[in-house]
Amino acid sequence: MRADAQKNRDTLLASARALFFEQEQEASLRDVARRAGVGMGTLYRHFPTREALLETLLRAEFDALALSAETLNDAARPDLGLVQWLEEIIDFTYRHRGIIAPMMGAIEDEYSALHESCVALRAAGARLLSRAQQAGSARADMTGEELFDLIAALAWLREQPAHAPRAERVFQIVTDVILTGRE
Repeated sequence: MRADAQKNRDTLLASARALFFEQEQEASLRDVARRAGVGMGTLYRHFPTREALLETLLRAEFDALALSAETLNDAARPDLGLVQWLEEIIDFTYRHRGIIAPMMGAIEDEYSALHESCVALRAAGARLLSRAQQAGSARADMTGEELFDLIAALAWLREQPAHAPRAERVFQIVTDVILTGRE
């Protein structure tokens, strides 16, 4: 990639990251291009869709969360590894307010630019759950899909100003329901 094209791409990503943080995922692509100081054509050459831009912004963080799950899969206590990962992913969704809806939609839409990353993330969490189930420390009747649904619900709750003060308590209640024989 030419140096000027790479600079435009990097500037677009930095602008999008800042705008999405300020305005959640509601920032317009026009605002991203304007902040980056480039035209819409330049933006669309690098990122043909909003999802392609989001996927590029989030891929590294999704990969880091999946890697964390794989690392925690080797934890001496599978139940504690699962809880730690749940805390990490819920914190991620909180830092990226508004990302839950695109993530949940992307899991169901195989044509979404985010699909592969979201499915990999869900699978990493499912492996953590499975290991905890095999150790007898998590409910045997829960699936990885249900775990991801709970993550989405807990993340949504944390984003709601009226409910946020109870989010930590609800997280504890949910983990007590998922895990068996907690000490």
